[in-house]
Amino acid sequence: MLDPRVVDRDADLVPRDGLSDTEVDQIVRVLESLRSWHEASRRMSEASERYMRLNHTDMRAIRFLIAARNQEMIATPGALAEYLGISSAATTKLLDRLERGGHVERAPHPTDRRALAISVTDHTRHDARETVGRQHARRFAVAAALDADEREVVIRFLDGLAATGDDPAAA
Repeated sequence: MLDPRVVDRDADLVPRDGLSDTEVDQIVRVLESLRSWHEASRRMSEASERYMRLNHTDMRAIRFLIAARNQEMIATPGALAEYLGISSAATTKLLDRLERGGHVERAPHPTDRRALAISVTDHTRHDARETVGRQHARRFAVAAALDADEREVVIRFLDGLAATGDDPAAA
């Protein structure tokens, strides 16, 4: 229930001074739409993970490796660990798992003999493109259908929402 008139009847937490019922209704609809988007996004991510038989961190690693390839960058275990925010030992386990699954290949780094170059296999790149890539293309089309002013409003709104999570004491 996202309606503050129900969950916070006395307006102790959610001030509504100066807002009409129509305005509160619209705000509630915005929050309900946002919740619907979160649920749809979660379902899409879970479906992609099931299809590719990978967990969330594995999928993030695959996306990183695809982006590195698309930018003609050499991905290393260290760069992947930094991106994922995990230890080198956890990265080794992740790469072992992805390599066993046929998702990545390790090769000697072309210019640093102490490093490895990590790349995503063509099969996994294709599967990711057909699932996650197509989903992203549909989301991009929705954003592209907005005019420039509407996109700025959405950006301001989402950035404002993101900033509400910056203070853990406020939770």
